[in-house]
Amino acid sequence: MNLKLLNLNLIKMKKRSTVSIVLLMAVAGLIFSTFYSCKNTRQKNIGLQLYSIRDSIGKDVPAAIAKVGKMGYKFVEPAGYDDGKLYGMEPAAFKALCQSNGLTILSSHVGQELPDSANLGKNMAWWDVCIDAHVAAGAKFLIQPFMGAGAYRSLDTLKRYCDYFNTIGEKCKAKGIHFGYHNHDKEFSVKLEGQTIYDFMMANTDPQKVIFEMDLYWARIGGVNPVDYFNKYPGRIQLWHIKDKKEVGADNFMDFAAIWAAAPKSGMQYGIVEVEEYNFDQFTSCQKSLDFLNNAPYVVMPK
Repeated sequence: MNLKLLNLNLIKMKKRSTVSIVLLMAVAGLIFSTFYSCKNTRQKNIGLQLYSIRDSIGKDVPAAIAKVGKMGYKFVEPAGYDDGKLYGMEPAAFKALCQSNGLTILSSHVGQELPDSANLGKNMAWWDVCIDAHVAAGAKFLIQPFMGAGAYRSLDTLKRYCDYFNTIGEKCKAKGIHFGYHNHDKEFSVKLEGQTIYDFMMANTDPQKVIFEMDLYWARIGGVNPVDYFNKYPGRIQLWHIKDKKEVGADNFMDFAAIWAAAPKSGMQYGIVEVEEYNFDQFTSCQKSLDFLNNAPYVVMPK
């Protein structure tokens, strides 16, 4: 037997075995890393404003909710309340539908215009039914996303809205739910008697009764930097509407990295994606928005 040849063959076999083991370990590491990364991204506590899929949810509520759950969103914010029901479903049934798809109901967009003395009772009764319905659905927040045109023309009318919101906030608080307001651009771009509407609302609403859901995109359209408002009103902007011109992160219009760096100052508890315009179908646009946030290292959500 040629011992020299045998030793050379053994050395070659060992080298091949070592290379194979290294390759297998590398592949296993890649698989684990990919799985672990995906698992981590799914941990981000991000919700979806259901207005983003308004065309689809209006046709088939269960199918639409199932698709949202499969995307990886953790909670939803409905925009379909009417007469004690959510998207035509009893609150408990809609809650169960969401839960069966891994979703909770965080908040809901609802609202009424400023009542006069003649319809104040009817208005308050509407809120009583609305609040009870959302308590039954398990919501934590009720958000009014509008005011009547008079609030943008008269400081007196705006002050009456602030008082009204304080009243609704007190009613919500009594039932263990929070009330808040969602802006568009005019709250920043319009001034009344030298006062910016958003600042006036901050000054004339009770922080114990009214929180703010800042739509980051509309604030930017209104000509302000959201971070400036986080610093000016620390702790008061507890909800964010995360939005871009189309899909979140698709247009480079929003400086999300700088916004997230200031998140602790704002008091942000929850972030909610809203897509109003699309490069794709509604569900694809919502998925791409979530993927962007999940993959952005600076996006850290409160637990």
